[in-house]
Amino acid sequence: MWCVPEIGGEFIERMEDLLELYAKPENPSEPVVCLDERPVQLLDAERPGRRMGPGSVAKRDYEYVRRGTANIFCVVEPRTGRRQTHATPNRKGRAFARALNRIARRHRQARTIHLVLDNLNTHAEKSLTEHYGQLAGKRLWRRFTVHHTPKHASWLNPAEMEASLVSRECLGKRRLGTFKALRREVAAWNRRADHARAGGSTGSGG
Repeated sequence: MWCVPEIGGEFIERMEDLLELYAKPENPSEPVVCLDERPVQLLDAERPGRRMGPGSVAKRDYEYVRRGTANIFCVVEPRTGRRQTHATPNRKGRAFARALNRIARRHRQARTIHLVLDNLNTHAEKSLTEHYGQLAGKRLWRRFTVHHTPKHASWLNPAEMEASLVSRECLGKRRLGTFKALRREVAAWNRRADHARAGGSTGSGG
């Protein structure tokens, strides 16, 4: 059960805006793209485990060494199922700006791109102008029509479900000790998920 402390006018306005957006038929000139971040710990096993052998199950040591943190931008189009989920070293404004540039490049011909976001402070035009400069940053920001989820209602963003799928299907219980390994695994999962979508599957692939 989600706890919503207060349902006021702003909450209802933003909720209804999103529900109306999701209810509209697919329009390639106005794609809907949802974005969310998922922090990830980079972990190395402190001692190697034992491989499976005749009469012996595989064993994994519970101790690990923390190698820092990284981020996964969970990017999904709820109407088409297409994804641009990818790993970045962090979720700072620069990373957000580059994520939006990736989305804009995919939808070069769109009249506007409906972008669903939560209320993180980096989700703003300032992140783009600081990274790309005033002119290019503002031009990129104008490519988007931004829809913010209500506070305490990030579950209205389908990218939350994408984050859950990445956690279960891509990361699982594995320990990835480097950003390079994380980026490789997330990219491979994204390709499998898109392939499953193209093949008519409603799942995300595995």
